[in-house]
Amino acid sequence: MDKKLMGPLLFMPLVGALVAVVALVLMWLGNPPNMGICVACFLRDTAGAVGLHRAELVQYVRPEIIGLLLGAFVVAIGQRKFSVRGGSAPMTRFVLGFALMIGALIFLGCPLRMLLRIAAGDLNAVVGLFGFVAGILVGIFFLKKGYTLKRAYDISKTDGVLLPIAVLVLLGILVFLPFLLFFSVEGPGSMHAPLLAALVAGLIVGGVGFVSKLCFVRGVRDAVLIRNFAMLGAVIALVVVAFIGNLLLGTFNLGFEGQPIAHTDGLWNFLGMTLVGLCSVLLVGCPFRQLMLAGSGNSDSAIAVLGMFFGAAFAHNFGLAASPAGVPLNGKIGFGLMLVIVLGIAVYNTFIKGETAD
Repeated sequence: MDKKLMGPLLFMPLVGALVAVVALVLMWLGNPPNMGICVACFLRDTAGAVGLHRAELVQYVRPEIIGLLLGAFVVAIGQRKFSVRGGSAPMTRFVLGFALMIGALIFLGCPLRMLLRIAAGDLNAVVGLFGFVAGILVGIFFLKKGYTLKRAYDISKTDGVLLPIAVLVLLGILVFLPFLLFFSVEGPGSMHAPLLAALVAGLIVGGVGFVSKLCFVRGVRDAVLIRNFAMLGAVIALVVVAFIGNLLLGTFNLGFEGQPIAHTDGLWNFLGMTLVGLCSVLLVGCPFRQLMLAGSGNSDSAIAVLGMFFGAAFAHNFGLAASPAGVPLNGKIGFGLMLVIVLGIAVYNTFIKGETAD
């Protein structure tokens, strides 16, 4: 086997195993069940904490999100890979991030939480996995036909550091001025690991995630497009290690019913993650990867993260987000609108843009 392939094939399972262990520790320390790390849920909670939505059950500044961004930022600086680029269809990326979050909150989790739910025996997440793969395959179709957004350009260093500075300010408010924030007193938002442990966990996973280029959509995409299975090794290792950990902790519960912070509507579990998979391919990275890129200076990914952030607020303000009771009518309507918009973006940037003058 090619030596260039052997390194990632051996390294990526270690990355997946590390993420699984960190997620299990965070759950053991107080994070919600099957939610050791969830980019979608944690952005939603943080949006609520700063008052962008008033869903009282999901309001808390998640230090893990701050740690993920800063971990990628510090490692990128240390490795001299902090590259500030942007200008590649920023509003399109904002909309794709927004739509991705709508899909994630219909499913109730990002791709990482989907895997953690599977490892804990939640069969609803297996249905979501099929939807996620379906969305990726649709995205791959557009990639093969020539989908692309405009190229990015080198831009001011200021653009690359604004988001890391913003989350540092948010961390300062959380520590020194918490009375300015909203905090859940019950529900998922009230469940959290100690602040320092959550922050350190985020820093570790953020640093490792940046170095490894970990992306939960890339495993399927690379396997289909270029027959590279290294990233799938991380996904498999994550699920296996988390599965073993759940068995040891007594938190494994096989079935559809009675799963924490999940619903049993199979169709909408499938469709929600289909939208997540499609948007992730069009953004060239899952929510976790977008955070890593944003931390390392990519202004376009920072815009996508902001799209997810405001998408979470919109979903709760207008009743789109699912709950353990299921998906509300507003969520189903919102999904339909988002799917039409995302497919329109894909079609335009695949078949039409090249035929029109800039």
